[in-house]
Amino acid sequence: MPSTFGDNSTVVGDRRPHDETHSKSSHSPDLKHYQQGVSGKARTSAFTTVDYTIEERPFFIPIGKDGVIAALEKLDQQLQSAGRTRLLSKKKPTDWTGKEVVPGQLGLINHGGSPKIITKPGRYPGFPLRNWWARSWCGTQGLSDTVIEFQGLTVVQVSQNQAAVVSDPQNHIFVIKNGGFVAYAIEGTYDVLSIVDQTHLPGVVKDKLTGVVLGSTHEVKMNSKVSGGQQKEYVVATFLNIPASNCAILQRGDDLELLGAGQSVITNPSVTLRGLYTLGENQLEMPTKDIFTRDQVPVSLTIYLKWQLTEPLKLTTHGYNTPYDALRDKTQSILTQIVAHLDYSSMVKQRSLGPDNMDDGSDPSSAFLDALRTRAMDDMHEAALEYGIILKDLAVIDRQFKGEIAATMDKLTTRALQAQVEAANVDRENSNKVKQEEGALSVTRIKAQAANTQADADAYRVIAAAKAQAQKVRIEAEAQAEATRLAAEADAGAVRLKAKADAEVIDQFAREMELRRMEVSRVQAFGSRTVFVPTENAGSQMGNAMALGMAASMGAHSAK
Repeated sequence: MPSTFGDNSTVVGDRRPHDETHSKSSHSPDLKHYQQGVSGKARTSAFTTVDYTIEERPFFIPIGKDGVIAALEKLDQQLQSAGRTRLLSKKKPTDWTGKEVVPGQLGLINHGGSPKIITKPGRYPGFPLRNWWARSWCGTQGLSDTVIEFQGLTVVQVSQNQAAVVSDPQNHIFVIKNGGFVAYAIEGTYDVLSIVDQTHLPGVVKDKLTGVVLGSTHEVKMNSKVSGGQQKEYVVATFLNIPASNCAILQRGDDLELLGAGQSVITNPSVTLRGLYTLGENQLEMPTKDIFTRDQVPVSLTIYLKWQLTEPLKLTTHGYNTPYDALRDKTQSILTQIVAHLDYSSMVKQRSLGPDNMDDGSDPSSAFLDALRTRAMDDMHEAALEYGIILKDLAVIDRQFKGEIAATMDKLTTRALQAQVEAANVDRENSNKVKQEEGALSVTRIKAQAANTQADADAYRVIAAAKAQAQKVRIEAEAQAEATRLAAEADAGAVRLKAKADAEVIDQFAREMELRRMEVSRVQAFGSRTVFVPTENAGSQMGNAMALGMAASMGAHSAK
């Protein structure tokens, strides 16, 4: 029969022969998954063997694509071939009276302790009497119900996320996933112990130190009667739901098996769950035990660890349950070696033992301390690799000295620190005052620069205005002179043109008429009583004499 387990499931639940040879899986970290070949035989390993659901069982039919009714018909044929009472009832339905079976239901009839199943919908009357002789009606069940148990008949159907844990008549435990079966137990019973939701297991497992969710678990138990009629519960199946980047370690005797992320179930009582682990990065602050320095002063350290587990099988092979346990022991040992070679005074000066804290070289022991730190980190890294752990960071973030000497030195150190703090506060106040004065000076300087810039701008504006005014006057004078010159040239040109025109007049009469017109114009200009005296002939000399006489007379009168 085909397997009912998904591709990402691991089932451990058979009784293998003790002489079967196998190799220890602790030498190979690869995950061993339950697989089934085309022939129907499961591949075996140290932890995963033949599943009980693929064994040849009498009157055990897996539910295929045809559904529950087809599986019941096959089971009925097997029972008839074996000479046993048939399973399916031969009664014919009616439509008028009797017990009603609707579509999607199965009718259940108790026939003298044997089951009878009605699969066809309809009404089934209670008479004639021979039809119900030694029979009793036991009601109906849903055709798609997950579990149907009736008079030795067991029907199991589970969906994708469900898993049914079943105990067969020989008390063998097997698990059904993504399928189902119908079975009739002749000797013993098929008991459905639990229907498990594989994606929501109730038991969440967390790392107690880091708080990381490692996975989910669920244990299925079975009641067993022991001597004296006492009932006890026994774990018969353990379900695991492991998130991505996590894993689980299974143990069988001295053999270990790495189980990767996914949904898995363990039914073999010889296989135990060693632990769940995360393969991601983890970080933690860890206090150490008291360590004595070279001068016998006890000191307690608080260290910071950052690691990643890459090979969990190495860790479990060395007997550690968690990476923290392995790192704690090695870290304590290596730090004890470091502190045992240091004096109290060196420890006071060194606030941290991390590899990044280097001295200035003035201390003669600084080279030794630096070499010791480097060697400590190398030793821790190599020791962690032996356990399959990659140590990514290690630092001492705090140390506390103990004893009378340490208390006295702490007081002195506290006083020195107080003095340093006070000096630092004074320096800070002085620095603040200097910065304030420097700020005020900067503001004054900026204001003076702004005033100078404004004065320069005003002077430049006055000079520019004067230059513009002078340029305006010069341009206006040049324009006026040019206009005068042009007017004079125009007048001279007009005179020349007029003189030339007058000179070109040849007619004597015209000349006379022009002279007359000029005389009329002159008289009009100076008035009719004006006397015109010639200045270029004898008359002009007479006029000069008259002017001189008049001037002399005027001077004589003024002298009196």
